[in-house]
Amino acid sequence: MVGVVRLSILGSGSRGNCTVISTTRTTVVVDAGFSRREIRRRMAAAGVDGPVHAILLSHEHQDHIQGLRLLAADFAVPVYANFGTRQALGRTAERIARWETFRADGPFTVGDIEVTPVPVPHDAAEPVAFTFRAEGVKLGIITDLGHLTPAVRRAMQGCDGLMAEANHDLEMLKTGPYDWALKQRVLSPVGHLSNDGLAEYLTGEFDGRAACLVLAHLSRQNNLPTLAQLAAERALAYRGYRPRLCVAAQDAPLAPLFF
Repeated sequence: MVGVVRLSILGSGSRGNCTVISTTRTTVVVDAGFSRREIRRRMAAAGVDGPVHAILLSHEHQDHIQGLRLLAADFAVPVYANFGTRQALGRTAERIARWETFRADGPFTVGDIEVTPVPVPHDAAEPVAFTFRAEGVKLGIITDLGHLTPAVRRAMQGCDGLMAEANHDLEMLKTGPYDWALKQRVLSPVGHLSNDGLAEYLTGEFDGRAACLVLAHLSRQNNLPTLAQLAAERALAYRGYRPRLCVAAQDAPLAPLFF
């Protein structure tokens, strides 16, 4: 069946991240990095309606949790996180009524969506990416990581839709406004994946199955959508693959994608 799984990227970047995955029966929100009001506004703009069943957290950084507490209360749904992320939230965690704890060594289900957390190398307590399976469709949200580990590369295989980090252009970062310490953080193995880092994967292990590839978590200061897209296009052309290529924005939702 085609078109029964919907991916709605409400925004992606260093100032906020939130994505919605939904089937005909289940809707999950992945991260809540904007205010409650802004998330609701973007959901309406993206045509996301009906009940929400869970909020999933990838890690505790502010651009992923800004609206978490109020959104969880509004929707009256559990927040799913691993132990490290919940502990790192400190007093914020104490103000959330319902928690579900997952482990990174196996999948769990929310309604008819199977969720598999994937440990990623990032400077947070216990960060994860996610893959999702529903209605015979596999989607991946692979962002906030300094490099692609073997486990992450395996998780990215077989995805029908893939949202992958292309955070920065190396030259823009090196010559840009960040101070040296912040540049080193971004470039570190637990920082953020560059355009070149993603392109290396696309020219190598990418299996070409994804009908759509979304470039995400672009830096406003150290990247341009045209640079990220060009790097991905060149890598895909090298392999002869032609997925639909999209760039997620920080300030507005991406048009919903259906699988």
